[in-house]
Amino acid sequence: MTDPHRVLVLNSGSSSVKYQLLDMRDRSRLATGLVERIGEATSRLVHTPAAGQVRERTGRIADHEQALKAAARELAADGLGLDSPELAAIGHRVVHGGLRFSEPTVITDEVLTEIERLVPVAPLHNPANITGIRTAQALRPDLPQVAVFDTAFHTTIPEHAARYAIDVATADAHRIRRYGFHGTSHAYVSRRTAELLDRPVADVNVIVLHLGNGASASAVAAGRCVETSMGLTPLEGLVMGTRSGDIDPAVTFHLKRVAGMSADEIDVLLNKKSGLVGLCGDNDMREIRRRVDEGDERAALAFAIYVHRLKKYIGAYSAVLGRVDAVAFTAGIGENSAPVREAAIAGLEGFGLAVDPVRNAARSGEPRLISPEGAGVAVAVVPTDEELEIAGQTFALVHN
Repeated sequence: MTDPHRVLVLNSGSSSVKYQLLDMRDRSRLATGLVERIGEATSRLVHTPAAGQVRERTGRIADHEQALKAAARELAADGLGLDSPELAAIGHRVVHGGLRFSEPTVITDEVLTEIERLVPVAPLHNPANITGIRTAQALRPDLPQVAVFDTAFHTTIPEHAARYAIDVATADAHRIRRYGFHGTSHAYVSRRTAELLDRPVADVNVIVLHLGNGASASAVAAGRCVETSMGLTPLEGLVMGTRSGDIDPAVTFHLKRVAGMSADEIDVLLNKKSGLVGLCGDNDMREIRRRVDEGDERAALAFAIYVHRLKKYIGAYSAVLGRVDAVAFTAGIGENSAPVREAAIAGLEGFGLAVDPVRNAARSGEPRLISPEGAGVAVAVVPTDEELEIAGQTFALVHN
């Protein structure tokens, strides 16, 4: 019998579970799925086997345990059940690992306790991640369960970049510092960019722009993250779909004093009612661009603000790195919006950056260069694959 070679990747949200089963011999996907609206009257499961038809189920799924059992039934129907001896481990995306977890980690009771201690700095994410872990442990208590942390890739950020300029005792007492997020994506994309350039990771400095509904930038020097835009929480940094990104902290005091808003109301405003949706009512970049092309002034301003913030970070991270070999766009907007890429790079010729219009307009699911031949700095589109990164880190840990 061959060694176990499959990894199930779980990404548990507050009301959803995403899953992928991968064969690590050739890094292929055997099945993917999503269970959403958990706990609502009409939940939905969409299961996509590598070979076969997409299957969709609707009906109430009360909790994460039922969701994972439903996913397991779909996998079993394809001959890929969780009881298979070919399953080597289950890899869990965990959003916040603090400073302690800089590598993928086999989950023990002690590890779970530490993840729970981090709930105050990740109240929307870590509780759901913990629920997914406990549910998977109950289903396969004999199987290694591995946590792969969004924050881990950013633990290499030097202290002078990670610290905020506030009272040290207060910051230390409440774990206030820059942690960064989307780490699995930044790790994967920075490494794939070096491969695209046919250069060793240790020889390449990359600015990675992960542009989805959540958005973050990172400066990666020789494979190590030295700066990133998200901070204590995913709120800081770039303009996002519903998050404000960078803002004067005194805005929160002003809203409390002048508008009478509570801390919770301000939290909702900045995280769910700001960013693109706050500026123009849409957080879908395709719709915003359609409105821009039709002359909509609010959409045009939202687009301009979005791009302006991107340019600021490209410039700042160029200064942090000293030498930039590539700027890589990834995630939903980064991979699919040619207008965003073109606008973000326009005017940065002095940095050695340019975009070839024909290459930029071409659509492909493969990593590719969109800069002109002979450009001083490569501009790339590199589709991210966070699930494959999680699976790879999980398998490497348990297979050694």
